[in-house]
Order: sequence, then structure tokens, then C-alpha cells
Amino acid sequence: MPTPEYLQSLFGFDGQVAVVIGGAGELGGAVARGLAQAGAHVVIADVNEDLCVQRCAQLSELGGKASWTLIDVTDRDSVTAALNVAAAINGKVDCLVNAAGVNFGTNFLDYPEEKWDFIMDINLKGTFNTCQIFGKHMAENGGGSILNFGSVNSILPLSRVFGYAASKAGVLNLSNNIAQDLALQGVRCNTICPGFFPAEQNRKLLDEQRVANIMNHTPMRRYGEPDELIGAALLMLSKNGGKFITGACINVDGGFTCAWF
Repeated sequence: MPTPEYLQSLFGFDGQVAVVIGGAGELGGAVARGLAQAGAHVVIADVNEDLCVQRCAQLSELGGKASWTLIDVTDRDSVTAALNVAAAINGKVDCLVNAAGVNFGTNFLDYPEEKWDFIMDINLKGTFNTCQIFGKHMAENGGGSILNFGSVNSILPLSRVFGYAASKAGVLNLSNNIAQDLALQGVRCNTICPGFFPAEQNRKLLDEQRVANIMNHTPMRRYGEPDELIGAALLMLSKNGGKFITGACINVDGGFTCAWF
């Protein structure tokens, strides 16, 4: 029978600092809750001050340690400033979660170039910026763990969200390359690929027919709940429980990516 001490040694985050970019949102917020309740000091990094404050208050009510900083992932100076805020807490950042993301949907021939560029700048280039800046810090300070948010669209195409799908495919490939490049410097990098969750950016794109198509392709026949991301996230981020896991992708999707019916 596993003891609480043993489980804590595997999946506890006491004394660690975890930065969750996009932590004011629904999915990033769920991972932030999991990290806080596992003992990490969570730094919420997002673009909206009010939502950052609200998320920190929620984590504090759960008994967690939390603070926040504003960040623009397309601005490297802003990313560096956020790193400095987080590193000042305990001297280093142990975990980085990249959960920020934007989406847009329309037919391919009507897809605006400016929307494509906007999505790529945040979803893919933003992930590059944060991974490079935080990854260098981790490599110079004994290692760390990076968890990037991909999507089931990293693996399977979905109509109308061409920019989002391409950006998330890029995130998955980028994560695997980072895992190879930084492994000997003690930095692990993995990807979590959510299926269909009730996040605000998804609701705007879901009409009745689209919902039916998604449910018919999801063996569990339902949406995911944000807290259902926590277990996979903590595994891949954990210093001991996940110490031999890098370059991995875990699909949390109710079976969407394994279904061909």
C-alpha cells in the first residue's frame, strides 16, 4: 500500500516555483490549481490583470501559494520580466506551463492573413520565446520541466481552424526538439494535448452539427472537464514521478485521437 510520504516524494511540488502562462484561463487555471494543491508556489502569468488577481485569490482559498505577473508572450522583454519576477521567489523557476492560446475559425479560402499571423505569433512563436528564455534559465540552474499545451489538432486535422491546428502541430514538433536539445542539461519538455473542453475560445466555434461530429468521433461521448487535465500535467511536470519522461505527448481527449469511426 503506497504511503502518503511515498506519493508526495513522487508527485509533490513543495518548495518549487511553477509559472503557468495562460493560468488565468480555464484549462491553464486547472493545471495551476493542481500545482498549487500539490505544494508549488504558482505564478499566474497572463495578459489580464483582473483575471490574474481572481485566479490567485482562488488558489489562496484552496490553501495554495500564488502570485501573478503580466506577460505578453510575443514580447521577449515581457517574457524575461516575468521570469525575473518568478525567479525572485526562491531563486529559480522549476516548472513552466505554456497554456496561452488563441483560435479563429472559418473556411480556408476566407481565412484572413492577419488572423493566421496573430495565431502563429501567440501559439507558436510565443511558445518558442518562453521555452527559449525559461529553458536557458533552467539549464543554468540545475534543470527544470516544461509542459506545452498542444491539441488533438496537433495530430489530427479539424476543419475551419487551420491556423490553430498548424500552430499546435508546430508546438508538438518544437517540444520534441527542445526535449532532445536540453535533455543533458536537465531540462525536460513534454506536451499535453487536450481534446474538446468547454473553453471559451471553443464555444464560439461550435454549432450543432460540429458538436455532433465531435461527439460521434469521441468514444467517451462527452466533453472533458478542465480538472481532468491535472493528473497528466502533474505526471509530466513532476521532478521524480516524471523524471524519465521527456519528448512525450499525452492526449487527454476521451479517445478522440484513437477513434477512426
